[in-house]
Amino acid sequence: MQIERAGFPGLVELESGPHNDGILSGYQFSVKPAEDAEGHHHRHYSEIRTLLKNSSLDEGTQDIAQRIFHIIAVAEAAIHDKPVEHIAFHEVGAWDSIADIVCASFLIDKIGITSCSCSALPLGGGQVKTAHGMLPIPAPATALILKGFEFVDDGIQGERITPTGAAILKYLAPASRPSGHLVNQGFGFGTKKFPRISNALRMLVLDASKTSEAIEMPWHSETIHQFEFEIDDQTPEQLAAAIDQIHETQGVLDIIQYAAYGKKNRLCHGIRILFDGKSIDDLATRCFQLTTTLGLRHTQVQRHILNRQMSHVSLENKQYRVKIADRPGGKTIKAEMEDLKQTESFAKQANIRRRLESLDDSDL
Repeated sequence: MQIERAGFPGLVELESGPHNDGILSGYQFSVKPAEDAEGHHHRHYSEIRTLLKNSSLDEGTQDIAQRIFHIIAVAEAAIHDKPVEHIAFHEVGAWDSIADIVCASFLIDKIGITSCSCSALPLGGGQVKTAHGMLPIPAPATALILKGFEFVDDGIQGERITPTGAAILKYLAPASRPSGHLVNQGFGFGTKKFPRISNALRMLVLDASKTSEAIEMPWHSETIHQFEFEIDDQTPEQLAAAIDQIHETQGVLDIIQYAAYGKKNRLCHGIRILFDGKSIDDLATRCFQLTTTLGLRHTQVQRHILNRQMSHVSLENKQYRVKIADRPGGKTIKAEMEDLKQTESFAKQANIRRRLESLDDSDL
């Protein structure tokens, strides 16, 4: 994208090309002021909004850019205790930062990102010179924008994340690591030099549409949620009734109960609830209402599920359900116990089960 097309002609010069820092190779994107560009480096938030609104940017790019600038404005307003509309951008108001956000917004809009994740962010250290004087790293606005993100201190000083980069990351709203097949990677280099490491942003592109079925695997993968807790002060009778009621909560996929040792070596019941994650609060409410637990552990897990189907088979004038699963190496058949338990004897039950589970495709 050329900045002239965005409605900001004669302000900056954009360059990108291959780059090798002696460790990695990739691309470097740089923004330089045009010779006739305006010299001041601060603009009010309202002015930037007007510039974007009156630009020839397409609607998607313009909307994303407005949202990213709003993230920065809200953080700056909180840091300086001012209304958002009174915020003046300094470093962020420079044309290079405006170009960074506009170009990032264009790419976000055109790439069509469905989800994203990120690794732990570098903390950095020391101080950075700003229009407000020397500020600690990470800069207060950066720290506020990235509240809740995971950071790691790798011992390297300097500003590792700018407010502009933080706002772009905040807009992307990274979540748990997505699943998919790795189709590409790229390295984008900054201009600042750091000791011992490349100043590079690496992006991995995963294609979620290329599922395991696309490479002829007999299973599919999905992310589900789970609650876990232990009970040592509720009778088995009460707990069994509670689990039956919890099982009826919308979104619950399965409940596993197991024996465990809890605090003070007490024998207790371990409960694991698998659910789709769409009704977390409702399910948590039911658990607290129906059991004596004082807390729930919530995690997301990835599961791989064999492709299977239910079929009905007639045998000795009775209908039985069988579950047919595709496995690597062939199919397996399992008779439903609910249909077998009415059989008059164990020997008869075992015989019917053996006959059902030895059927071939032509009998199903």
